[in-house]
Amino acid sequence: MSESTAGVRAAKTTANRTRMLSAARELFIERGYAATTMKAIAERAGMAVQSLYFTFANKRAILVELLDTDIAGDAEPIATMDRPWFAEALAAPAREQIRLQVVAAAEILARVAPLLEVVRSAASTDAELAEMWRTNVEQRLIVQQRLAAELVTKAALREGLSVERAADIALALTAPETYRLLVGERGWTSQEWQRWATEVLVAQLLDEG
Repeated sequence: MSESTAGVRAAKTTANRTRMLSAARELFIERGYAATTMKAIAERAGMAVQSLYFTFANKRAILVELLDTDIAGDAEPIATMDRPWFAEALAAPAREQIRLQVVAAAEILARVAPLLEVVRSAASTDAELAEMWRTNVEQRLIVQQRLAAELVTKAALREGLSVERAADIALALTAPETYRLLVGERGWTSQEWQRWATEVLVAQLLDEG
């Protein structure tokens, strides 16, 4: 096989995978996880169902890849706390750290909040998705705990506020449910949500008296 032929095949494989993932995302959000079948995904993507199964073993594998990609914003295997925005936030003064983590949260939630709602909604009846939801919450908490631990080295927290409780507050305020309620249902813009979340976090976390 020539190098050019291999390149064409690789590009086609990537394009087909992208079509499958896009079709799955649309259907998961439109119909929910349980009502979306592999056959429906293949039909929406314009692919043979056998091709879908060859690429992805099952629906859960598709959902996992969609979540990973949407959270990261790309397909690179780089953890959240190894991302440039995270390092920039850690290096910033207290107020700026909060602003930067809210900006990053808004960018991530704009991509992934609809899919996380799919997972959360299905978690009550699907044990695998319940575990996926718990894992996602735990991962978000770990990120907030690291940010809160850094924040306390730069500024005093409100009296009586522990690092653990500060992380819990940030977790709740930047939760996908909160973002979807205000931006998705109440018509807030992302910029309005960012200003509000930043102001509330500064007021709730920092002792500026």
